[in-house]
Formats: sequence, structure tokens, C-alpha cells
Amino acid sequence: MLSGCLVGPNYKRPTISAPAAFRGQATAEPNSFADQGWWDVYSDPFLNVLIKEALKNNYDLKTAIARAKEAEAYRAVARSAYLPTVDESSGVQRDHGVYKEFPELSLPTNTPTSNLFLGGLSAAWEVDLWGRIRRSNEAANAAYLATEEGRRGLMLALITEVAQSYLELVELDRRLAVARDSRDAFESTHTLFSKRYGAGIVSRLQVTRAEAALAAAEGTLTDVERQVAEKENQICVLVGRNPGSVQRTVPGKEMNPPPSVPAGIPSQLLERRPDIREAEQNLRAASAGIGIANADFFPRFGLTALLGRVSPALSSLSGGTADIWALAASFSGPVFTGGRLTNEYRAAVDIFDQAKNQYAQSALRAFREVSDALIASQKLSAVEEQQKREVAALTDSVSIASRRYLGGLASYYEVLEAQQLLYPAEISLSETSRDRRLAIVDLYRALGGGWNFDNTQWMNGH
Repeated sequence: MLSGCLVGPNYKRPTISAPAAFRGQATAEPNSFADQGWWDVYSDPFLNVLIKEALKNNYDLKTAIARAKEAEAYRAVARSAYLPTVDESSGVQRDHGVYKEFPELSLPTNTPTSNLFLGGLSAAWEVDLWGRIRRSNEAANAAYLATEEGRRGLMLALITEVAQSYLELVELDRRLAVARDSRDAFESTHTLFSKRYGAGIVSRLQVTRAEAALAAAEGTLTDVERQVAEKENQICVLVGRNPGSVQRTVPGKEMNPPPSVPAGIPSQLLERRPDIREAEQNLRAASAGIGIANADFFPRFGLTALLGRVSPALSSLSGGTADIWALAASFSGPVFTGGRLTNEYRAAVDIFDQAKNQYAQSALRAFREVSDALIASQKLSAVEEQQKREVAALTDSVSIASRRYLGGLASYYEVLEAQQLLYPAEISLSETSRDRRLAIVDLYRALGGGWNFDNTQWMNGH
């Protein structure tokens, strides 16, 4: 009977127009890259240690966990409204009156002293005829689930950020090696030219040009060392440490992208992405809010009861006939509120519309992020292959130019030009290799990676 009186809309998930396949995906696969745990995706042992440490110590994640516990407590608070409240009350009163100063009232000049002792229990219960309490519980439960999805989303974002920072750090190590090779090469050239200049074989111009190239290489090396230190500090903060060094694998042996990264079916993102699930729970809470605002238009019914004892003698509270009891039913409803209830209802509808739009936008953003990551992974793989060919050709060019110079068949400028083309190309190749790996990391996040594992598995990495 009571369920038939429930007012307000029952929640129904809005229809989202999901594409048949992601852009950059030939056909939708039944399996998804997101079905794997992060510990299987990120195969680097040093990276896995950092991720576990971050999941354990990161302060933003700890804040999210505490926020979820807070929402769970408020959900229990809302559930308590289903039950009656019982209060205990007791009191002691002693009276004595003197009325000598008021003869015109014809009161006795002196009254005997009297005592009054009271002890009892009172109970009150609201009959949830229109579903206000049920809608409040629905909203509180949705708010709790939204914070849980927010926590999951932060865990996934934290894993992604640690992995991205780690891969960027390893790439900086590669760039540092290139910068050192460049510095060493220009240093050798400068030494050679200085000796040849001292022997009167070359001009001062070649020495100064070699010195300028060496200074530039040393400046680049110093700047990369700065970037390495800053990236290490960033990772330390993510894992909850004080700034310091970070243990990592040697360049070239870090995480390799898997040979196949199936994206799955686009509509599955609605069930897998924590941010979309969080947006849906917010939408569910907003829908319940309409029901609460609607129920406020209707009267409230309540039952109250009192059972206790009252007596002028304390001994009568535990014996005798000092019992008191009362039962009452209450009925109260709005008559005139100056438009407050109407505007509260309109506001609840507007909040629902906002949440609905945010839910649709989060789904649309998810489809885009997956497509971007898929296309980036494909195109960067092609770019990397071309850059490998470029670096190989430029390496041969430097070798040939150096032999020609030592044989007297070419000038220093030919050697310098070959070197100045090689080292930027090596850095570009290193960056592209990094970006290709980062695209896979971003794809795992965009797909809602690890959606089928619980929080304990996420924290323990298995």
C-alpha cells in the first residue's frame, strides 16, 4: 500500500547514442584491453612497486577514501529515519511559593513546599506514506555510490599518472644519454680542432665553432638533468614520499606496449568508466531529489507515545501507582508557503537536468578519449618507424662525414652539420617512443581499465 503512494519519478537511465565502433577501431571486439589488471598491463617491476606504494600512501586517495566513508555514514543516517526514535527523559522539580506582596490577588501568603519526580520514555515515528524517507534513502545511497566511483576514478587516475611520470622519467634518461653522447662528441671535436689549430692546420674559426657547439651540448645536458630531478620529485609526491631519487629500469627495457589492444564495445564504457558511473549516481540522486521535493507538498503523518512515571515522592517511581502513558497521532501539512515548495520542486528538476547533461557529456568525452588514444597509438607507431630510419641514416652520415674530414676530403662544417642533425633526431625518436607508450597508458585509463577488479585487488596488485 505504501509503495503505491510513492511520489516522484522512478529513476531510468537516459538513452546514450553510443557509436557502433570507436574511431580508429576497425570493428568492435568482444574483448577489451580494460579487462586486464594494471599489474598485467604495466610489466615493469619497478613501476609496479611505485604504483602499489602510491595506492597505499597517496594523500589525495586517502582523502577520497575518507570521503567515501563519510558518505556511507550519511547513508546510515538516512536509513535510520525508517525506524522510530526513542528518547529518555527524567527530571526533578521542587516548588515553594510566597505571595505576601500581592494581597489584591487573594493568594495564600505561604504555600507548602512540593516535590515532583518524573521519569519516562517517549517514542516518535513518521509514517512514510508519500515516500519522502524512501526517496531520501535513495538519494543518500546514490551519493555514497558516487563517492565510491569517485574513489575508483581517482585510483585509476593515480595509476595512470604514476605510469606516465615513470615513462617520462625513463625517456629523460634516454635523452640524458643522448645529451652525454652529444657532449662527448663535441668535446672530442673541440679537442681535435684545438690541437690542429695549435699545429697551424686549421683556422681559429673552426675552434670557436666547435667551442660553441660544446657549450650548447653542455647546457642541454644540464637542463635535462634538471628535468630528471623534477620528474623524480613529482613521482615521490605521488607515492607519498619526500622528494628524492627514484629507482627505475634502464632505458630500452621499460614497459613495452602489448601487440594487441582491443578497445571492446563502445556501449560498455557506460558500465566501466568510473567517471561515467559516478555521473550516473549523481543523476540518480538528483532524480530522488525530485521525489523528496514532491513529497513535501503532501501532509506528514506521525505517531508518538509516552510511557513513564510521575510522583511527588521519589519512592513512588519504583512502586505504587504513579504510571503515566499517552498515545497520539499527528497530521501536519503545508497550507501556504509563499511559493517556497513550488520553487524547491523547480530547483530539484533543474538539478536533475544538469546532472543528466553532465552524464551525457561524460559519456561523449569518454568516446572521444578512447578514439584519441587509439589513433595516437596507431599513428605514433608509424612515426616511430620512420624516425628510426632517419636516425640510422643520420648515424651513417656522421660516420661518413668524420672519415671524409680526417681524410681531408671535407670541411669541419660538413661534420658539424651531420652531428647537429643526428642528435635532435635521436631526441625526437626518444620522445615519440615515449608518446607511443603513453598512448597505451591513456587508452587503458580511457577504457576504464581494471573495472572488473575490486578495491582490494587494485591495492594489492593481483
